[in-house]
Amino acid sequence: MNSFSVLLVDDEIDYVETLVKRMKKRHVGVSGVRSGEEALDFMEKNPIDVVVLDVRMPGMGGIETLRAIKQQFPIVEVIMLTGHASLEVAREGMELGAFDYLIKPINIDELLFKLQDANEKKMIQEKKIQGLKEVFDSSEGR
Repeated sequence: MNSFSVLLVDDEIDYVETLVKRMKKRHVGVSGVRSGEEALDFMEKNPIDVVVLDVRMPGMGGIETLRAIKQQFPIVEVIMLTGHASLEVAREGMELGAFDYLIKPINIDELLFKLQDANEKKMIQEKKIQGLKEVFDSSEGR
């Protein structure tokens, strides 16, 4: 698996610890935090490629956290995660820029495929941005 960094954000401590262990066994660079606030603090200090974000959390909820992530780290991809299927929340998350939406309990292989796809999308965006920078830099150097 390509090397990329994942942040798991969920207020259920046991769920976070279990999923982090399962993903590390599959050689995924993953960290876990328990709130939207912790996620934003963590991302300020650590580069993250993909966030797996629970929708329902006390304090800063998933949609609010998604908005903040997309504002501060626009090319980071976010996969929304919930134990409560809600078409309205899924639609809102996708409109705000979420990459995809999964319902708990998740299949670990499905999650890994989604993570790889999300990271691929982020890498494409980074290449486009780099290409634009090179074009801009070369036009200024004339």
